[in-house]
Amino acid sequence: MKTPLPLEISRRKFLRGASLVAGALAWPGVRAAEAPAGSPPPKKLGIALAGLGSYATGELAPALAETQYCQLAGVVTRSPAKGAQWAAKYGFPEKNIYTPDTMGRMAENPDIDIVYVVTPNGLHAEYAILAAMAGKHVISEKPLANTVAECDAMIRACAAAKRQLAVGYRLHFDPYHQEMVRLAQAGQLGPFTKMAGENGFTMDGEQWRMEKKLSGGGPLMDMGIYVVHAACMAAGANPVAVTAKERVKTRPDFFKTTEEALDWTMEFPGGATAQCMTSYVQNVGHFHAEGAKGWIDLRPAFDYRGLRVTTSAGPLNFPRLRQQSAHMDAIAKSIIDGTATPVPGELGRRDMVIIEGIYKSAALEGKKVELDYT
Repeated sequence: MKTPLPLEISRRKFLRGASLVAGALAWPGVRAAEAPAGSPPPKKLGIALAGLGSYATGELAPALAETQYCQLAGVVTRSPAKGAQWAAKYGFPEKNIYTPDTMGRMAENPDIDIVYVVTPNGLHAEYAILAAMAGKHVISEKPLANTVAECDAMIRACAAAKRQLAVGYRLHFDPYHQEMVRLAQAGQLGPFTKMAGENGFTMDGEQWRMEKKLSGGGPLMDMGIYVVHAACMAAGANPVAVTAKERVKTRPDFFKTTEEALDWTMEFPGGATAQCMTSYVQNVGHFHAEGAKGWIDLRPAFDYRGLRVTTSAGPLNFPRLRQQSAHMDAIAKSIIDGTATPVPGELGRRDMVIIEGIYKSAALEGKKVELDYT
């Protein structure tokens, strides 16, 4: 299935972002010509994972064993012992183990082309800027950063270094989410005018997500962002306004500096709306969109695998696809081909504009907040 084009971010922001991305692609070391028949496959781009938590360990590393255009080539970690374990397990040299303090030395290492930042949210900007200064392309896990200002700093750093900045939106490459976009754009079900989504899980123990300095917020930053992004994909537009209310905490002793759960509404041009919820005390994951000609329902909607999707015309079934492999391959291929990344940093910035608007509305006890993407 053809990957849908990235959704419009706003005319002025999109044009500015497109020029930044275009500048970031001028890298002669990876621009590939058409290979003659029978020639060996092109060299895979090397990815260094910065942050070796559960997502890097359980999802990204296994996904890199399946990719066609990139491979695991190094790590950034504060633990030398853990770095050595990864080098032994995945077969890269120990010289490709870095700490945040030594990332500048990557500039001298041709093994590494891309740094994938998988740290807690509050460190995304710092690591991304260090990687760009070392001359490496950057993928930042979602959310792109804790604030719009940090997103802007990351975009500027990568543009100045003439390197790509991509965001970890794996669901852009999931066939079910792609089909949702296609059905809306082709007019078979949409345009979608009513949407609803919820995403959350029950948090049991203390972790970095409970520290606002590291997380930037509660479930909205972690789980709710999937609903924000899905609604924009389904609507094919950016919301113009949001209203939001934080739910009363059932565990105030546990959620001391972040929200426990939050409800919000997104208003889109033309009157389309999305009713949304996120939580750290409920196991939910659902998205529904309907238009004049039908509906689509994703349940679960945001998981790594096992999505179940039904439409008014019947169920959808696609072959198994590892989202993370497709995501990283698409970014690597765009670097090799010298084309714009399908998930640019500007897309992550847009979603942080929306999230900041949601938090602002919640702080104002549900007052409508108009969104400004400039």
